[in-house]
Amino acid sequence: MSTPQQGSVLERVRGLASEAAKFGAVGGVGVLVNLGVFNLIRHTTDLQVVRASVIATVVAIITNYIGFRYFTYRDRAQSGSSRELPLFVAFSVIGLVIENGVLYTATYGLGWDGPLATNVFKFIGIGTATVFRFWSYRTWVFKALPEPAPAPAAASAAASPRGGTESGPSAARAPEHAGK
Repeated sequence: MSTPQQGSVLERVRGLASEAAKFGAVGGVGVLVNLGVFNLIRHTTDLQVVRASVIATVVAIITNYIGFRYFTYRDRAQSGSSRELPLFVAFSVIGLVIENGVLYTATYGLGWDGPLATNVFKFIGIGTATVFRFWSYRTWVFKALPEPAPAPAAASAAASPRGGTESGPSAARAPEHAGK
């Protein structure tokens, strides 16, 4: 037999698991876009590794915003461009710095700049930044809608000892003044 608290915890865990799965699905597409654009730029241009990575990350961020807003967090409050988009961009830029900081360190700090090494460290950077992005997007950008408030009739019935009828001096006076 489960208590209401256990059911609540189980519901929260299931909700978080569902959210993480949706986030992962959108993120998986983003990773494919990110690595695809990165490798396309690296093999067709002479751009430096980190510059190519930043461009690829920006393309993936745009792709991810669409996926997060219309798939992962479609049931969340939509505060529109006045709040949501600037926060998404700000946290995405922090994620971009984390992701590309790992690649920069490996490429220029350790000298690992071969095609395999750059893809491995780009992937590690994406993974590290993803943890930050998941936390920040769900906490600050795509906020959960508040729990629905109890209906006014149910709230007053619970608060009143007579099952929702008004009592006290104002209730006694109401019929007096009704005919005047």
